[in-house]
Amino acid sequence: MRAAMVTELSGPDAIEVREMDDPEPKKGQVVVKVASAGVNFPDLLLTRGMYQLKPPPPFSPGGEIAGTVAAVGEGVDGFAIGDRVMAILPFGGFATHLAVSARQLVTVPDTMELETASAFAFTYGTSWHGLVDRGALAEGERLLVLGAAGGVGLAAVEIGAALGAEVVAAASSDEKLELCKAHGASHGIRYDQDDLKKAAKALGGVDVVYDPVGGDFAEPALRSLRPGGRHLVIGFAAGSIPAVRWNLALLKECSIVGVAWGAWAMRHPKDHAANLQKLIALHAEGKLKPHISKRYSLEEVPQALRDMDERRVKGKVVIVP
Repeated sequence: MRAAMVTELSGPDAIEVREMDDPEPKKGQVVVKVASAGVNFPDLLLTRGMYQLKPPPPFSPGGEIAGTVAAVGEGVDGFAIGDRVMAILPFGGFATHLAVSARQLVTVPDTMELETASAFAFTYGTSWHGLVDRGALAEGERLLVLGAAGGVGLAAVEIGAALGAEVVAAASSDEKLELCKAHGASHGIRYDQDDLKKAAKALGGVDVVYDPVGGDFAEPALRSLRPGGRHLVIGFAAGSIPAVRWNLALLKECSIVGVAWGAWAMRHPKDHAANLQKLIALHAEGKLKPHISKRYSLEEVPQALRDMDERRVKGKVVIVP
């Protein structure tokens, strides 16, 4: 097998492709031949030792895969060689083969391509948990999505539209906003040019903010909330964690709500599985259409992560090992 391995915690440049022994499944495990692996922001953080999880080098990043079952270990029921599967992992996915616990696997339905499956669970799972479980987004409410052309952002745009919300996309270029409108956004804000708070308030304010960006955009977005609104804290792609004045929450009677989907999914696997089935059903109905903008080889993993770091990624990109 081959894998893109982080050799030191100094960023994407410290990744090299290595030949390794093929994995053998232990009891309860399945070996997956990886067809495609989704690239997500935590993969970049892992290469710098900046994520909550800090595996020691050498290790392969990649927390989202889809492929076919190549071998089945002792005690595994429900999976057979050749089955199409997808999985969410802590790391290890940027490889040709991977041994994983059968409990982590989900069967990929015939309605979904493997490449799509590799770019589905992480972003849509995060956005569904944020908007529905944590944000209680209701039909007819107005939703502001920051970083709307990114992976989780575009998923939030689509889910918001599917739930009947009026979606306001905030992004840094006209090209990105056009992409968001093609995926269900009703309005667009160029937050590199426009005053985010004024532009959102000109629409009448918003009920829910979906914020994977943080940084300087968090407070203007919070100030755009209507009374009783919810600001969902997804992540900090801008690179800095904002310090928000608590009196804003008091004056607006709004909520600042944390969304830690990965940890929640591990604590509540049955609820996570139920959410995923709802998302798969929406995809089968044509309401969710993951946008894969580029494909990279294992040798190109450093470039994929640099592109993500420099905000050149629209929707999702994948590694095809």
